[in-house]
Amino acid sequence: MSTNFSDSIKYIGCNDKTIGIFESQYPVPNGVSYNSYVIMDDKIAVMDTADPRVTDEWLANLEKELGGKKPDYLVVQHMEPDHSGSIKTFLEKYPDTVVVGNAKTFPMMGQFMDADLFENRKHVVAEGDTLSLGSHTLTFVMAPMVHWPEVMVTYESSEKVLFSADGFGKFGALDVDEPWIDEARRYYLNIVGKYGASVQGLLKKAAALDIQTICPLHGPILTENLGYYIDLYDKWSSYTPEEEGVLIVSASIHGNTKKAALQLEEELKAAGVKTMFIDVCRESMSEAVARAFYFDKMVCCASTYDGGLFLPMQDFLHHLTAKAYQNRKVGFVENGTWAPQAAKNMKAILEPMKNLEFLEPVVTIKSTLNEASSAQLTELANALKLC
Repeated sequence: MSTNFSDSIKYIGCNDKTIGIFESQYPVPNGVSYNSYVIMDDKIAVMDTADPRVTDEWLANLEKELGGKKPDYLVVQHMEPDHSGSIKTFLEKYPDTVVVGNAKTFPMMGQFMDADLFENRKHVVAEGDTLSLGSHTLTFVMAPMVHWPEVMVTYESSEKVLFSADGFGKFGALDVDEPWIDEARRYYLNIVGKYGASVQGLLKKAAALDIQTICPLHGPILTENLGYYIDLYDKWSSYTPEEEGVLIVSASIHGNTKKAALQLEEELKAAGVKTMFIDVCRESMSEAVARAFYFDKMVCCASTYDGGLFLPMQDFLHHLTAKAYQNRKVGFVENGTWAPQAAKNMKAILEPMKNLEFLEPVVTIKSTLNEASSAQLTELANALKLC
């Protein structure tokens, strides 16, 4: 991925391969990038800062591009610490820089640092306001709840660049060779997924702009086939499945529930149905959430535990409800040696969600599959094939 797409707009971000867990919950085996940019013109604008983990490296990158000049503006699009964590150090180093943000930016900034650092040099912008740097002009577009209330994005009209804040981001350092889509999907659905309506609103605003380059705060700069990325964001934010198929989710204590789940998968595959399988006892929760939004159908297979639901499945379903899971068909497979209760509990967690259709039959296993429960499993497979 090239970071040098423009003679005037320079990448000054940093890779972080030591973080391990992003936001204290998402595994990032290939690290993450904290993206920041500087626009060199008659007036110089820095577009966001970086996580405090990389402040020194980020400042060194900035100083190299400045070549002894001083920045005129710092544009703050998002106050989350992985992007605002170097503001304090920056403002101490460059005391004459004007800080550009919206009405919701500065109260948050004051919660992270002493307001005396920015109070007398802030420039408050609103929807559609512009800022001329010379040959470059910035237009500010408010994007509240994508995914914090103060978020805005910035359009630079001469080079047709959208600085998209957390939109169109992905996990993974920039020097890692991996497909964009998988880690972008996991990033979006886990971090921004709850706020689909807000993202839809931003996409409508973006549709009115002539965009040739997207500069996100995480992940690669996007310069080609932008329709592909925008279409995916439209699907994800409208909770539209990417494909027809079935995600089979297993939470099994001793393995018998998992055997049933795998048998269901084999029956569906034999009928030509696309499937994915995930064991939520052993795989990343963020990956499980991302997979749940991929297909239009899901089957949850879980053991009964302490008279309720086995906790890995309970945790998974609560994660889905937190991310506004909707517009899907869902089936249930439960297991219990003496009093199966898993299906009732799974359905109760999902019932408040929008536009979910619960499939019949509910498959009930008592300890291990037998002739009767295997027949139920086949009946559920047939229902999944037909819908």
